[in-house]
Amino acid sequence: MNAKQFTRSAAKWVASTLGIGAASYAAYAGLTWLRYGSPKKANGEDADVLLDMFMPHYEVVDRHKIHINAPSKAALSAAVDLDVQSCAVVRGIFKGREWILRSKPDDRVRPRAFLLVMKSLGWGLLAELPGHEIVMGAVTKPWEPNPVFRSLPPDEFAAFQEPDYVKIIWTLRADPVGNNQSEFRTETRAVATDPKARTKFRRYWSLLSPGIIAVRRVMLPAVKADAEKLYQRTMKAA
Repeated sequence: MNAKQFTRSAAKWVASTLGIGAASYAAYAGLTWLRYGSPKKANGEDADVLLDMFMPHYEVVDRHKIHINAPSKAALSAAVDLDVQSCAVVRGIFKGREWILRSKPDDRVRPRAFLLVMKSLGWGLLAELPGHEIVMGAVTKPWEPNPVFRSLPPDEFAAFQEPDYVKIIWTLRADPVGNNQSEFRTETRAVATDPKARTKFRRYWSLLSPGIIAVRRVMLPAVKADAEKLYQRTMKAA
């Protein structure tokens, strides 16, 4: 095969791959659009009483969990302190959002620990069970290029109904499942406050939720690795 034939073959392969990727993404967006407003309810061990207190009814939900060979306290501590910004995949996803929505880059100096980063962005603490679960929430307009996250007092969050907003709530949760073992979970719920916001958020979620979900999927193995390292160091020092 000469250079010209190789170039043509490579170009066809790239075009074919891009075409398949575009078709898959379009199919995902269409399915997500159709499923909007009909989230699966959690039951059994996946049910979350704290989340239900603040948002019993929601329009979208995203749940992930992973088994960790470390106690629940170590798992939750690893999640709170996780340096998400050090992950190239996560940085790439955020850059992709900036490009799609034409956002201005966030040049402000942020903390490195995950929970502190989220608080610096405007997320507020709604509830906490020390060593077990942390619930965060905010109201925002996620479709804007540079959305502002506005925290609310816990006693005001559930009743908030100001038009043209989306309420979002998420949790970091670690449950003991045996001798020095745990199950780490994260769940995100969202609901629009009126039909206008629902229309805009439905479009936003259909197009950009793959990136949001990918961040969670990258986060969980990192939490597992950090928690198990932390526990091993603790055991050696004991």
